[in-house]
Amino acid sequence: MTSPTAHLRGAHRHAPWVSLRCAGGHAASDPALWRCPDCEAPWELATSPEFDPQAIDTTTWSLWRYAAMLPAVPPITLGEGGTPLVRVAVPEGEFLAKLEFLSPTGSYKDRGTAVVVSHLRALGIEEAVEDSSGNAGASLAAYAAAAGVRARVFVPAHAGAGKKRQMAEMGAEVVEVAGGRGAAAVACRQDTGAAAYASHCWNPLFLSGQSTCAWEIWEQLGGSVPDAVVCPVGQGNLFLGLARGFATLRRAGLVAAVPRMYAVQSAACAPVAQAWRAGWPQPVAVDEGVTIAEGILTSRPVRGDEILRVLRHTGGAAVSVADDEVRAAQRHLRGAGLSVEPTSAVAVAALPLLRDQLAGAEVVVPLTGSGLKTL
Repeated sequence: MTSPTAHLRGAHRHAPWVSLRCAGGHAASDPALWRCPDCEAPWELATSPEFDPQAIDTTTWSLWRYAAMLPAVPPITLGEGGTPLVRVAVPEGEFLAKLEFLSPTGSYKDRGTAVVVSHLRALGIEEAVEDSSGNAGASLAAYAAAAGVRARVFVPAHAGAGKKRQMAEMGAEVVEVAGGRGAAAVACRQDTGAAAYASHCWNPLFLSGQSTCAWEIWEQLGGSVPDAVVCPVGQGNLFLGLARGFATLRRAGLVAAVPRMYAVQSAACAPVAQAWRAGWPQPVAVDEGVTIAEGILTSRPVRGDEILRVLRHTGGAAVSVADDEVRAAQRHLRGAGLSVEPTSAVAVAALPLLRDQLAGAEVVVPLTGSGLKTL
């Protein structure tokens, strides 16, 4: 029997090299480097295909229907993407929910991980390391297993037991680190050895994968985009991937304007919301704090300046919510038949705060992680 993804094999016959540069103009001498060694800035793709609706592969409903617009790599796929867009009404408000928690490993991270691991495998890399609070590590473990790549994941010792089990059961080595999310990142970068650092925070290919979510929304809305998107933000990878994806649609002349983008953080750790209120060009580091929304516990996002630029350029805003508001939103989502982890409920919890700004708007909220992970 032919594999459902067999038609993807050989879809990219280009060399696996992806050209990278930083904001300072430095070019990467090695495509496996995780950041610019000269200025320590994150890499960006030096060139990227523009969006072409005629190039969509309509024979598949996964993110690889947009293969022509993604970096040229043979895909490692578990069927990621193609998530439903459904209308939801809860006490916090009515919106269209993009059900990213139905991804293969139960979180939106699979879009970015699929593209990153495909690239690493094309380079012949046999081992990858990552630091994660849970979902990114679980995603890397699964895609590394599919690619035949060894995975090692550094996690805070207090990370959710279910997510750590998910990583281990997929064959990843789980390294628990005392301290917070930042401590896990430091420990990981100090102990990569010969492995590639497959960081979802730093790798621009991860953002390429996340952009496919915007393109799916455009298709699901019949060739249009919503008025606004409200998104939980830690590192802001999904937020930025969506923003970049919508921007490519506008550059292609397919939409007249991009949605207003709203970033939502936990009040326990809200560097973006703090910088937004103060009018700063970039966030400053804050204490990680303690929150049930552990997936967005980020003291200073790598691309925080870009997040703030997107907020300004799209007419959006950044807000923060307390854990009690998140619990209520999570409970109301369950009442609507949607089981999500607390981090996913953060954006829904913010809807009452944004009620005046969103009045009459068509709003999309991505629900990012499955509630099954926290049972």
